[in-house]
Amino acid sequence: MPGIRAVLFTVPLALAVLGTAAAPAGAASRHTGTSLTCRGEGVDPDARVRHRTETLIHAPLRTVWKLQTDVARWPSWQASVKTAERLDHGPFRRGSAFRWTTPIPPNPATPATELEITSTVEQLGTNSCIRWTGPAIGEGLRIDGVHVWNFTAVEGGVRVSTEETHSGAQVDADVPTATEILRQGLDAWLHELKTAAEARSDGRRN
Repeated sequence: MPGIRAVLFTVPLALAVLGTAAAPAGAASRHTGTSLTCRGEGVDPDARVRHRTETLIHAPLRTVWKLQTDVARWPSWQASVKTAERLDHGPFRRGSAFRWTTPIPPNPATPATELEITSTVEQLGTNSCIRWTGPAIGEGLRIDGVHVWNFTAVEGGVRVSTEETHSGAQVDADVPTATEILRQGLDAWLHELKTAAEARSDGRRN
């Protein structure tokens, strides 16, 4: 099995698991303290790799929610999501499952491959929160993730808060590096969600 630094520095793990490149500074703010929850359930309390952050999106709640839950269209606004498909039909709800992939370039430790993430919605409150879990698997790499999202209508838009934990032999072998990559990935996701939602909202006003 390749060393964790070889995997994490030469394979863009944050891009793979979280879908985008690193966001510009200031795109999201870091938070500590009480973990986020959805329907009373939160992230993995035993995971050593974790991060929480949030951003303000100047768009209607319905726009932000639609972008986030229309999984099949993620590739249209998340640059590093290669494919995304729902594994069930109908409204996005508790029990919904989806599979998404992202390419991993070749590096000295591993060949070019794809990371495949299979996520299952464990808890959901419409226009309020989502909690999904599932593995991300690539050649020589497995991460078990728990991801919680909170959406709160505030003056001027929507506050989107997110928290995620990762566990697995590779990430546990170098917690500081894995945590920094997770941070970059979460900030990036929020940045692209903000960009897409605000662009859609502006277009409807014009």
